Amino acid sequence: MVCMPLPLRQEITKQISEMELKKIHVGTVSYANEAMDEVASYISQGFSIGFSLDAIEASPLVTPSSTYHAASTGASTTRTRREIGSRVRDLVLALALCHNVTPTTEGDNGHNFTTYQASSPDEIAIVRWTESVGLRLMHRDRHSITLQSIDTSRIVVKVRILDIFPFTSEGKRMGVILRFLQGPGSTVDLADEAGELWFYQKGADTVMASIVAANDWLDEETANMAREGLRTLVIGRKKLSTHQYRDFSNQYKEASMSLQRRDSSMARVVKDHLERNLELLGVTGVEDKLQKDVKPSLELLRNAGIKIWMLTGDKVETAQCVAVSAKLVSRTQYIHTITKLPSAPSASSALDALSLLGSKSDSTALLIDGESLSYFLTHHRQEFISLAVLLPAVIACRCSPTQKADVASLIRHHTRKRVACIGDGGNDVSMIQAADVGIGIVGKEGRQASLAADFSITQFHHLTKLLVWHGRNSYKRSAKLAQFVIHRGLIISVCQTVYSIATKFEPHALYRDWLLVGYATVYTMAPVFSLVLDTDVDEGLANLYPELYKELTTGASLSYRTFFIWVLVSIYQGGIIQGLSQILVGSVDSDRMVSVSFTVLVINELIMVAFEVVTWHWIMIVSLLGTMAIFLGSIPFLGGYFDLGYVWSWGFVWRVTAISAISLIPPYSVKILRRTLKPPSYRKVQGL
Repeated sequence: MVCMPLPLRQEITKQISEMELKKIHVGTVSYANEAMDEVASYISQGFSIGFSLDAIEASPLVTPSSTYHAASTGASTTRTRREIGSRVRDLVLALALCHNVTPTTEGDNGHNFTTYQASSPDEIAIVRWTESVGLRLMHRDRHSITLQSIDTSRIVVKVRILDIFPFTSEGKRMGVILRFLQGPGSTVDLADEAGELWFYQKGADTVMASIVAANDWLDEETANMAREGLRTLVIGRKKLSTHQYRDFSNQYKEASMSLQRRDSSMARVVKDHLERNLELLGVTGVEDKLQKDVKPSLELLRNAGIKIWMLTGDKVETAQCVAVSAKLVSRTQYIHTITKLPSAPSASSALDALSLLGSKSDSTALLIDGESLSYFLTHHRQEFISLAVLLPAVIACRCSPTQKADVASLIRHHTRKRVACIGDGGNDVSMIQAADVGIGIVGKEGRQASLAADFSITQFHHLTKLLVWHGRNSYKRSAKLAQFVIHRGLIISVCQTVYSIATKFEPHALYRDWLLVGYATVYTMAPVFSLVLDTDVDEGLANLYPELYKELTTGASLSYRTFFIWVLVSIYQGGIIQGLSQILVGSVDSDRMVSVSFTVLVINELIMVAFEVVTWHWIMIVSLLGTMAIFLGSIPFLGGYFDLGYVWSWGFVWRVTAISAISLIPPYSVKILRRTLKPPSYRKVQGL
């Protein structure tokens, strides 16, 4: 199971995208694509008042109250262009001022260029767009902002920052109070009270709809942008008088010094004095471009048997559009939508909303908003999760960071399966930490997610290699190594048991001192642990056939069945090695018997390792041949345990060969027969 804060764009992970402002709407007209050239024309005219080549410094600064000068054409056309141009100028000015972006100048090969730094990639995308249409953020510090016209290269706006109300995941909006400087020689004097006072605010449409003045187009336009897969932002403003600001400032400072409920008191003052009947300037639509190979990556993960949940803070329409465009949900797949449940729905009505999913759980995806999700998790937790985990995909939009973490924990506890959560932003940290496996993507929003995660990647499509290739290899290798370590320890225990039975349980060790230590270390350890380098298929086939990863969910590689098979093999080989050694040598307790038994035991382990290898690695070959050479080279030094004179005789050689053959051939024959009658999937895809 994979939980992702998707719009599979900048928010998974925001995790897999580049942001770009694609569309604006100013109430009567919208601009996108080639129409942005017209916006640039309006900005050029709107910030060109009083400009003279001979007196650049004497040019006045622009304020929101400055008259917009349209190009002279017909009277009616001029009036219309003036109205639209004024709206466009006011919106672009608001976007260029209401943010937390800081410009920095960097040099490269003697050329200086400006880069923007901010915690949110949305804000950087918007500021870059304002620069592209002609209004550049030239300077920003704690107290002031300076804007420059691209066309004239002169400073056109200077403001003093009085208050900033930062964005929070709960409030979903940010605002700023600015004082506009008017004179050409104006400086940012903190004591100066001259100039217009304006409050700008931008935020999600769900919260801004109740803050801006009544209108008849906001809901419709935000829904249209959301259906296009754009992330919407509503911008508003309000002019303040000196008296209004002084009254607000006094109460805000008083609330900021409260010892109890400080944050709520400050928010209440802002709401009462500022967030009322704001003038609606417009709506922006920011596109999160999908990163490379997002669509094939999601399709591969689905084919690998991984169920994907998309957890995002975007609107319902945006989440649905992106889920379809990213191939999380096929265009022919039905999406069952549960949104805007009443604040106190009856149990029957809420469960009826889920019941429609029951009959089509294999071909239906669920789209649910944050409020409805919160209701189900509170009142119908078990019913919701038991049905949701059966669906091929679940899309939860308008989710808070806490809800994301709750969903991840709920899936873990209900299914008892492994959950991987992927994100790249600070809002995803709680979800990543609630998962069995947290994967952070180093994205535009910083490194909070990658630092809190178990694994860190730089691109979303790297997830397929992490899971389908490295994850599968890790599981298969761990399973093989664990079972072989059990075999290595159990077979020597069986030999000791057979020996104890033959000696009537006398307290004597079969292999003493160095033989016991050497068997566990230099004689077997390197070949056994070299199995971690084995691969049954190459990376290309693993990506081409993700169903190979899906097989891991059956537990066939490491189960009670495979455990008992290895136990039986160990009992058989241990009994044959020790029993035949005692019979063929004709002695139960002698150095000759120990020589034959221990030599066969070491050879048996080395050949069993070779039988288990699918793809040979040079380290495997070196470890096997090197270990055999070490064992043979150490025999002359084992005179305290072996009968060295007997070791160099043909009688020793044929006994070792015969016992090894009887010990190894039957298990290997059964393995070959089973592979022929029921070949494993990796051999099928290799065409063997």
